[in-house]
Amino acid sequence: MTTQNPHIFVTRHIGDPALQKLQAHFDVQVNPNNRVLTKQEIIEGAKSAEGLLCLLTDPIDADVIKACPNLKVVSNYAVGYNNIDLDTLNEKGIALYYTPGVLTETTADLTFALILAVTRRIVEADQFTRQGKFTGWAPDMLLGSDVHGKTLGILGLGRIGLAVAKRGLGFGMRVLYTARQDKDLPDFHFSTLERLLKESDIISIHVPYSPESQHMIDEKAFGMMKKTAFLINTARGPIVDEHALVSALLSGRIAGAGLDVYEHEPTVSKELLGLHQVVLLPHIGSATLETRTAMGVMAAENLIRFFSGKKHENLVNPQIFR
Repeated sequence: MTTQNPHIFVTRHIGDPALQKLQAHFDVQVNPNNRVLTKQEIIEGAKSAEGLLCLLTDPIDADVIKACPNLKVVSNYAVGYNNIDLDTLNEKGIALYYTPGVLTETTADLTFALILAVTRRIVEADQFTRQGKFTGWAPDMLLGSDVHGKTLGILGLGRIGLAVAKRGLGFGMRVLYTARQDKDLPDFHFSTLERLLKESDIISIHVPYSPESQHMIDEKAFGMMKKTAFLINTARGPIVDEHALVSALLSGRIAGAGLDVYEHEPTVSKELLGLHQVVLLPHIGSATLETRTAMGVMAAENLIRFFSGKKHENLVNPQIFR
C-alpha cells in the first residue's frame, strides 16, 4: 500500500456524503456491486483493511474477522449489530461502532404507517380501487379497525419504542410497555409481558434481537392475544416465530399483522404472501433519504473518531481500550 492513510473497506455504496468524508481521511475501497457480498467476497475485500464499514446484511463472523489480521475497527451501518461476532472482536481487541439514535424517528414513523395500513386495510383498499372494483360508496365496504382510543402495547421502551409510544398518545391511545424496569413515565403504563399481550389491541415490537428475545412472540404468546389484535414488527424478524404467526393468522387467533422484517430474511414465507390481512414491507424502517444519509455519515464519522483516538458513545465495546 502506497498511502500512509489507514485502508478502509466499505461493503456497499452508502451515499456520496459518507464516502467523501471517508476519502478525506482514508484509503477507501468500496464494493462496486450493488448487492450483498458473500462471506468470501467480504474477506477478499477486507483482508488487508484496518477498518471495515459494513451493513446489517453482512455476516461478520469469526471466519471473516480471523481472515483480516490488520483489522482494528468495524463500523456497522445499523442500529443493531447481531450480524457481527462481538466475542471474536473482543478477543482480538477490535473496536465495534454502530449507528443508534439517527434512525429513531424515521423508524417510528414507518411503524405507525404500518399500524394504520393494516388496521384500516389501506393496501387492500388501494388494490381494490386499482382493480376497478370501486363502483360506489357502501356502508360495509372494507371495514377496518379504529386506532384512536385503543390500547397500544410497546415491547421494549427504548429509543424507537418510546417514539412510537408518543405517536400513540397523539392518537388518544392507552399505552402499555415492557422494559427491564419501570421508567416512571406518567403517560405510559409499565406492564408485564403477559398483561400487555392480553390487553393490547395493537402490539409493536421494539426489543433488540438476542438469544433471549428469539421467538419471544411464539404460539403461547399468540394464544394470549385478543382475536382483534394486530402485531407490528419493525425490529428483527427472529423475535417472532413466523410459523406460529402464520398459524395465528390462518386460524383467526389474531386479526392481522404489519411486518418490515422476517425470521429468514430476505425470504418471506409463502403463507404470509398469500394473506390479505398482512402488510409486508422490504425492511424499509429507516429508508428515507435524510436518515440513510445521516446513517452513512455517522458510520463514517465513527471510523474517523477511532483513528483520531477519540472515544464515543457509539462504541459498543469500550473495554478493549482499558
